[in-house]
Order: sequence, then C-alpha cells, then structure tokens
Amino acid sequence: MPATSRGSCLCGAVSFVATLPSKWVAHCHCTRCRRAHGAPFVTWAGFAADAVTVGDEQAHLRWHIAAEGGARGFCGHCGSPMFFKSDRWPGELHIARALFVEPIDRAPQAHVFYETHVEWAAVGDVLPKKSSSP
Repeated sequence: MPATSRGSCLCGAVSFVATLPSKWVAHCHCTRCRRAHGAPFVTWAGFAADAVTVGDEQAHLRWHIAAEGGARGFCGHCGSPMFFKSDRWPGELHIARALFVEPIDRAPQAHVFYETHVEWAAVGDVLPKKSSSP
C-alpha cells in the first residue's frame, strides 16, 4: 500500500493528496449529506486534517458553512462536493471516497446515521448500521 493517495473533483480544478492511514471509511445516511450530494448516502473517508494537502488550485475550493454547524468544501468550477469538517469531529477532514483516483487503505466499515436512511435504496451488505445517538 502506498503512503499517500491522490484524488480530485470531476473537472480536476481541485486536487488533493491524503497521507495514509485513514482514520475510518463509512457510508453516511444523514439528511444533510444526502441533500448535499443528491444521493441516498455518501461514503466518506476520514483523515486527520493535517494529513491532507489540497493542491495549488485551492483557489477553486469553496466552503459552505452551515448554520447548524459543519462546513462542506466543493469545487467552485464544477460543483463537485468534496470535503466535510465539523467541530463534532475536531481535527478531522472527511473526503468523499469516490473522489480518490488511487487506492486507500480500507473499505467501508459501517453505515452511520442509519436511522435516517431512505427506504427507496436497498442496503444489502452486512456492515454494522449505527444511529446518530452516542
């Protein structure tokens, strides 16, 4: 396994390099992730924030700061949703797993915020299904 993994948005205007290992990989079913990505769930890879370097094109990186907390990073050129950070997980940067163009060190480990999942998308794997409650 390499020591790093690269990725980018759809158009390539924002690229990143993440130093492995990742902290975790999970499918998030929360309402906010679903709406931000237009999908039944989003698969995130969690990293220490200082383990991720955004390329020189970061002038295209934009952040939406939610009134409820948390920030979502996206490409200001093509609109690809890319990153998430929140005080709930201090020191972490979450990267949309599908943006990596190189392998990372782990497969998804769980479904999170599963109590808010949509009924119209079947989940047929055997991963643990966790709620948002601590």
